Amino acid sequence: MKLNVGQLASAVQQNCHISDARHAGDFSLCVFLLKMREYYRWEQDIPLTHTLAREEVGAWMQEREQLWDGLDASDYQPLPLAAGPVDPFEVEPINRQLVPEGYVYSAGLGRFCKPHFFLGRLHRHERRAGFSIYTSSCEYARDIEAPPAMLLGRDIFVRRESVRRFLWEKIEESRFNKNNVPMQHVLRAYPFDVDIDAALEGMTQNETETMTLHELGEGMAGQVLGQQWEKMLLALARSKAEIMARAVRDLIADCSITLPELLKREALSSLHFYFANFTGMRKHLYPELGQAYRRWLESNDLRALHHAAASGKDRWQEAAGRMLAFYERDGAQVSDAIVQLLEPRPSQ
Repeated sequence: MKLNVGQLASAVQQNCHISDARHAGDFSLCVFLLKMREYYRWEQDIPLTHTLAREEVGAWMQEREQLWDGLDASDYQPLPLAAGPVDPFEVEPINRQLVPEGYVYSAGLGRFCKPHFFLGRLHRHERRAGFSIYTSSCEYARDIEAPPAMLLGRDIFVRRESVRRFLWEKIEESRFNKNNVPMQHVLRAYPFDVDIDAALEGMTQNETETMTLHELGEGMAGQVLGQQWEKMLLALARSKAEIMARAVRDLIADCSITLPELLKREALSSLHFYFANFTGMRKHLYPELGQAYRRWLESNDLRALHHAAASGKDRWQEAAGRMLAFYERDGAQVSDAIVQLLEPRPSQ
């Protein structure tokens, strides 16, 4: 049998709908509305620079919620491939069939264990440090949330279309939030006033590489942390401790690989973009990294960032080791111990 890409895309999209039906309630109302607007733009193939019609978005959202009704009880469907149907979570055998045809697929669990499915055109396939990196371009199927990059075992999936959309959202936000100083530095590094498309393409290329570095860092951290870390995350699902644990692994990745490599290359615009998005739990746990960034802005000296990355690598690897020791001791009841370990003290 020959691969039927249209049929395959429909099957992947149906699984996306099932995932969305099960997990749409995980988002706050504000986040849900923002993600739905972006999802509508993708599905209707509306250019990023075009304004969305509010009434049309509203009508589409009602139709989508009607589509979701009842789907939360449905099972995920096998994917129709040339060699026969395959379980949608069997990513490696699926890609063994798709990659030679110029396509790439992934299915992984995100925050709150929400499955993320996507099918796209393969842009590039490479190997680095023992990891396979699949970079896609056009996306044919996706769910409400489109992670720009994701690590699955020793495979890294980077989605250029989702990177581009993510960057545009940040650019749009910066127009209303002039207090995001790092983002203002980013925008000055690209010719947005002269050629928006060229500027966005250059930014997409640079930040696709940054996201690849982060996933490589996560992959290398995973080799050290082992399978117990993944079991611990499942035990912590939907808790503050889970958010903290994911932030710790992010910090290990960034202090080990992302930041040292950006500093080595003197990729200044990417460093600014990193700190434009250094928010949430990572910032809460490691405020010293943000302080080092501000010292760079004040002195034009990167040494503080070099030091913060080096010390952060040791600090967060040690913290991760202690978390795993607590998990081995307490099992599924480990949440409180992790929060107490990681919550910054008032003096900090």
